Amino acid sequence: MPDSTVDLSVVIPVYNEEENLEPLVNEIHKEIQALNYEILFIDDGSTDSSIQILNQMKEKDDTIRVIQHNRNFGKAIALATGFHNARGKVSITMDGDLQDDPAEIPRFLEEIERGNTIVCGWRSTRKDNIFKRWPSRIYNKLTRYMCGIEIHDMNCGFKAYDTQLARSLNLYGDMHRYTPVLGKMNGARICEIAIEHRPRLHGKSKYGGKRLLRGLFDLMTVSFLMTFIERPLHLFGKIGGLLAGAGFLICSYLVGVKYILGEGIGDRPLLSLGVLLCILGVQFFFLGLLGETIAYNSSQKRDRQFFGKEI
Repeated sequence: MPDSTVDLSVVIPVYNEEENLEPLVNEIHKEIQALNYEILFIDDGSTDSSIQILNQMKEKDDTIRVIQHNRNFGKAIALATGFHNARGKVSITMDGDLQDDPAEIPRFLEEIERGNTIVCGWRSTRKDNIFKRWPSRIYNKLTRYMCGIEIHDMNCGFKAYDTQLARSLNLYGDMHRYTPVLGKMNGARICEIAIEHRPRLHGKSKYGGKRLLRGLFDLMTVSFLMTFIERPLHLFGKIGGLLAGAGFLICSYLVGVKYILGEGIGDRPLLSLGVLLCILGVQFFFLGLLGETIAYNSSQKRDRQFFGKEI
């Protein structure tokens, strides 16, 4: 993990953005030239000439650093790579498609100076087609409801992070959408600012319909993690209690049928269901206890440097 040698790292994941790279760098230099910063590109397995263009710019510009993935791992892994290698105390993430306006960077930094550790951009006038806007609105509403974070635009890639906090985020799959949720789990102070969003001029969007289902599964994952990661017995114990309770009621009913009404119950499917529910209930309860044991051991080993700092 590199030492902080600059005040700001602009972390930019790149995948096939050859036409946008030089204009983006020029805009960044123009807007934050008074700051001590670096521009850290993460080439996530581009198949066009992006990596060649980045290397050419790097040779002429000592503020540019380039890290290349040997294949396309996805945006979440690219961001994790960027955070791990960032030298700045603050990391600004933005997309490489020129839709994020570098002129907004000073506003992000102002919010970081006010004590926030994650500042989220809100594309209040989003310049994308309806097939991207409406699914995003639905997911944002579901996220606010399920995770309790009042962020209008969870999936906006234009964000600012305290770099130390950003390194604590467990990013994998498509979890880059939910960095505010993961940050909240680690004690982040989160705010949101409305930003200018520009239409894409060059290249193709990496957004596809197959991401909708993945996004729903990821939302279920982060919702579960927020609610039960530290107390799995609260989930599995409730499920086990309901199943075992239903099984006990069924078996109690059958006992009454046998000994009060004198009817046979050995060939009734209800008996098998009652016994099965009791067994499943006990299994879920012990699964919750096993989860509690794992959570306890993890908390004993966890590096807690992100939960507090000396003042």
